[in-house]
Amino acid sequence: QVQLVESGGGLVQDGGSLRLSCAASGRIFKINAMGWYRQVPGKQRELVATITSGGNSNYGDSVKGRFTVSRDNAKGPVYLQMNSLKSEDTAVYYCNAVVVPSIGVTSNYWGKGTLVTVSS
Repeated sequence: QVQLVESGGGLVQDGGSLRLSCAASGRIFKINAMGWYRQVPGKQRELVATITSGGNSNYGDSVKGRFTVSRDNAKGPVYLQMNSLKSEDTAVYYCNAVVVPSIGVTSNYWGKGTLVTVSS
């Protein structure tokens, strides 16, 4: 099994910054990609940012230019630096990892989520 543990959420004022972290542990041979998604009540979970083991990143349109995803090494941790936060960024942020626990097997894992609240 693989566990993803997020940290860094909280309350911040409009225009402020926060940094989220996510660490992976357990049976991991390789992590193909790690990243962040977010969800608000009544809406679908949406892409925030992902980064591959090769360092290629992808961002949701609403966060481009404000958020930056990074990772220490191929097995994480993964970080999300969030700048110029807006009230519409308020959501539960979930860490995601596409893990290869052993050769020939790929599984998708989610963290439990961390709440980010941006007050105006």
